[in-house]
Amino acid sequence: MTVIDTREPVGLEAGLLSEATARDYLSLLKPRVMSLVVFTAFAGLMLAPGHLHPVLAIVAILCITVGAGASGALNMWYDADIDRIMTRTARRPIPAGRIRPGEALGFGLTLSAFSVAILGLAVNWLSAGLLAFTIFFYAVVYTMWLKRSTPQNIVIGGAAGAFPPMIGWACVTGGVSLESIVLFLIIFLWTPAHFWALALFKMKDYESVGVPMMPNVCGEAVTKTQILIYAVLTALIGVAPALIGLSSAFYGAFAAVLGLVFVWLSEKVRRMPDGDRAMVPAKKLFGYSILYLFAIFAGLMVDGAVRAIMAGGWA
Repeated sequence: MTVIDTREPVGLEAGLLSEATARDYLSLLKPRVMSLVVFTAFAGLMLAPGHLHPVLAIVAILCITVGAGASGALNMWYDADIDRIMTRTARRPIPAGRIRPGEALGFGLTLSAFSVAILGLAVNWLSAGLLAFTIFFYAVVYTMWLKRSTPQNIVIGGAAGAFPPMIGWACVTGGVSLESIVLFLIIFLWTPAHFWALALFKMKDYESVGVPMMPNVCGEAVTKTQILIYAVLTALIGVAPALIGLSSAFYGAFAAVLGLVFVWLSEKVRRMPDGDRAMVPAKKLFGYSILYLFAIFAGLMVDGAVRAIMAGGWA
């Protein structure tokens, strides 16, 4: 399988400065992905036992936000060659010619160093180390290696998006625990079903650039079965916080209902005929999967807040 791989300037003549706007640089940070990262990191910070000064908590969230944005910029820099071909990504700042690849690379590296250094100096070096590893894992392990070499790219690479709640937890506690690992696993197991639903109705995009996504390499039937398997695993791990004492039984019931809907929609995808051009079930699952993750972490925070109020204050 041939994969496009060129680091030549895209859409801009060498030696010229771009006329990028602030909006272009914001787009480079992948704000939609970043919002989910920040939300789950904030959940980890709020759920962790102990106390972090409000100013330091704000600094921590800002650093995680900047680090997540840096990962997005580095991803867009490396993937500019395939982004200009795929319809889903052709309008991104680099392939559209609004930002030079070299500028994106410098921007991403600067933000990476800044976010890690500030988090380490202001909060603690374990959380900074986890942030640095997350940026490295997403930009190098996933983007530069796994994405173009294996259909399991999103399974292994999904770890990068699962670290934020663990980073938030480490900001408060200075360590890693069973609870933070469970938060990590919720996102890690959720990612394949979420992303493969997208890959099903974007198969032509990935085929056009030779990226070995699961539907293109293993076929629709295998992908749909894998989606269902990971949906079941996600539903089970989503209830786990109630089983280890991180949340109450009320959250457990809430998560169970969300998980059952996730599995039900995944089963509808499994029953979807191969070659279905509309792929409505896959699109519905993709949309619901985003809602599911937000709802799970929102439910954890609301449950924690209610329990703290009933106990007479934050633990």
